[in-house]
Amino acid sequence: MMITFDLLFFALAIPAVLFAAISKAGFGSGAAFAASAVLALVVPPGAALGIMLPLLMLIDVTSLRPYWRKWDAPSSLHILIGAVPGVVLGAFIYAAVNADSFRLLIGVICIAFVIWQVGRSRGIIRVGSFKFSRPWAWVTGLTAGFTSFVSHAGGPPVAVFLLGQNVPKTTYQATTVIVFWAINLMKFVPYFFLGIFNAQTAMADLFLAPFAIAGTYIGVRAHNYVSDRVFFGLTYVLLLATGTRLLWQALT
Repeated sequence: MMITFDLLFFALAIPAVLFAAISKAGFGSGAAFAASAVLALVVPPGAALGIMLPLLMLIDVTSLRPYWRKWDAPSSLHILIGAVPGVVLGAFIYAAVNADSFRLLIGVICIAFVIWQVGRSRGIIRVGSFKFSRPWAWVTGLTAGFTSFVSHAGGPPVAVFLLGQNVPKTTYQATTVIVFWAINLMKFVPYFFLGIFNAQTAMADLFLAPFAIAGTYIGVRAHNYVSDRVFFGLTYVLLLATGTRLLWQALT
């Protein structure tokens, strides 16, 4: 996996990492996977995943303290139980497919995420209220673990599960922080053995780590002051453009 540290790389990587950090720290991590999709435009998908995981872990650690013990404990625990086989499944799938397959998968996830979010905001797609259920938490964890492993896009299934319980905004945010902190830890060892990390991804992380930390602090402060509508409106445009481009790259 060769990475060229040129002007184009940094022009895309710096705002993408800032955006991911703000999303994870302030808006339930719903758009954090956009950073991997953007990086996959200029580096191989595996390298994009390898660059982003340590940065996502750094964001997780930095944002843990403001939300400590504000999460929904039963949901967090049982989502994580389900996430273990999801991460294992993701590792097997990653080892079996090529780079274009991942470009296709990430592109589809980007566009599907936008369709789901826009449909939900306009009432076309409804998330009905339900009570906490262990089996549904396990299914949520399985789905989140798999999609998080292959594209860092575990946020949507967790969002559906938590929003269906009508949890408060801060509880929702805190739950996503603790859940993806743990899932990202689970992913680190298989990423290492699959060769997703290398010297170049580590160098990229050194360059981008300050922007991850800065974005985290911005996200924590923006949690109570910036409208979700404004933030995700920008996200949808980014994801549509990125997803379309990745699909084009994969299919051609």
